[in-house]
Parts: sequence; C-alpha cells; structure tokens
Amino acid sequence: MSHDRLECAAQIRERGFRVTPQRMLILDAICEGKEHTTFDEIYDRVQAKAPGINQATLYRTLDFLCELHLVVSAEIDGRAVYEIAGETPHHHLVCHACGAIQELPDFHFHELRSHLLREHGFKADISHLALTGLCPQCAESER
Repeated sequence: MSHDRLECAAQIRERGFRVTPQRMLILDAICEGKEHTTFDEIYDRVQAKAPGINQATLYRTLDFLCELHLVVSAEIDGRAVYEIAGETPHHHLVCHACGAIQELPDFHFHELRSHLLREHGFKADISHLALTGLCPQCAESER
C-alpha cells in the first residue's frame, strides 16, 4: 500500500500536525518494504538516505504514525512489523511452524467486538491482529 495513494501528508496536515521530511522519509521506507517491514529494515532504509535520523526519532515517529492510524503494527514471529494502514483493517493468520502469513478480513471480528462490548462493557481496539497457529499444510503433516 502506498502512502501517496492514501494521502498521508494531507491527513497529517488535516489533523493539525506538520509534514516533516523525516515523517515522509519514514513513510517512504515503510512503503519500500511492500507489506510487513521490521523496525530494523525501516531504520536501514532511512539511514541510507538520512544518516542523521536516529533510532529514538524513528521510534517516536512510528508511534506518532500509528496513533494517527496511518501506519499499523502487529507482532509476527516475535517481532513488531509495520505497514501502511489500508482503507479497511485486516488481520493475519501466522503459521508458527512454516511462517506462512495469510490476511484475514476485518469482518470476522465484528461479532467478537460486539460480544465484548455487550457482555463485558469492553470496547476492544482490534485494528491489526496477528493470530498464530498452524496452516492447513502444517496441521496435516502434524497428524
């Protein structure tokens, strides 16, 4: 997903924040990762273009972009990964045996959100979830 297509710069401005070169460079670095990209991968891409941006700035900027819901993060295979937020939320099924990742549409979690709110008064923020388990192939070979 490209941050240009989602007009991230305009969304940052509309919310009253400055569009800085660092923020745009970090968004570019996330996009270069295609889908899920780790902190270290983003940092390496940023360093290649702007060695003055340190890890603390990158952490703060990633937190900022996640708070604005322009970037989403999830823990996959024990590591935080980042991607540009899509127009609709999605989640991941991650096989802990082979590492295969399958996207799962958000509608699967509508009933869970409703249940949590109705039965527990809990308003769940399920915006980018990674569920681990076994893919069909690994589950079959485990039998």
